[in-house]
Amino acid sequence: MQDKNKKSQYFRLSNFYTSVFLLVKGQKLIDIERLPNSKRSLFVFLETPNREKLIKDFSFASQNSPEVMVDARQFATAIKTLKDKLYSQDRI
Repeated sequence: MQDKNKKSQYFRLSNFYTSVFLLVKGQKLIDIERLPNSKRSLFVFLETPNREKLIKDFSFASQNSPEVMVDARQFATAIKTLKDKLYSQDRI
């Protein structure tokens, strides 16, 4: 049962820009997992109470909604950070 609880502490997703948004919004990236026999990866975040709302806001909020407004420089920095980690040998 402890393994189940441990897995629920983390949230995985493959969408790059949603992951960037979560980073900008202060979510903690734990790891990047490469999928076997694939070029795809999963971004692993620490599960938080507001994670689901952040993803819904990113996907469905109206344009110029305050929930999705972020500083462009922070977004660009998060893109660079995530790409660096994605392509690094050491990962996180």
